[in-house]
Amino acid sequence: MKALRVILLAGFVAGAIDLIYVLPFCAFRGIAPTRVLQFIASGLLGRASFSGGLQTAALGFVLEFVIATGFAAAFYFVSRKFLLLVRHAVLCGILYGVFIYAFMNLVVVPLSAAPAGKPALVARVSDFAVHLVGIGLPIALITSRFAKPSGLN
Repeated sequence: MKALRVILLAGFVAGAIDLIYVLPFCAFRGIAPTRVLQFIASGLLGRASFSGGLQTAALGFVLEFVIATGFAAAFYFVSRKFLLLVRHAVLCGILYGVFIYAFMNLVVVPLSAAPAGKPALVARVSDFAVHLVGIGLPIALITSRFAKPSGLN
């Protein structure tokens, strides 16, 4: 039960930070929050997501947290075997953010039904930074703080 609580907390925090970053960033560029969330849902639904209104936006919202929680679960379970991940949570969290960014952009998005696009350089750089300090790092810090393996002081 403790593992589930830690995973859900880490997934919620990482997903929330990502949305807190992306929604205002896109709004500043003239992209409505519903459109951003529909883009997330387009990974499953393709272009049809953009004509689905609030339903597909809600799906995108849920998917944001499902994905973040999946990454939190992966980190948690790997950290049970490799104590280095919780001993050096800051460095490992930042490196995990690099991994998450690469995995999302090189595997998940290309294999998804989301429409292809070329984000501006500023979007890529800020997205990369958020994956490091807003997704990977909180997952590692929460796991380290609330789920230290026994025998680790």
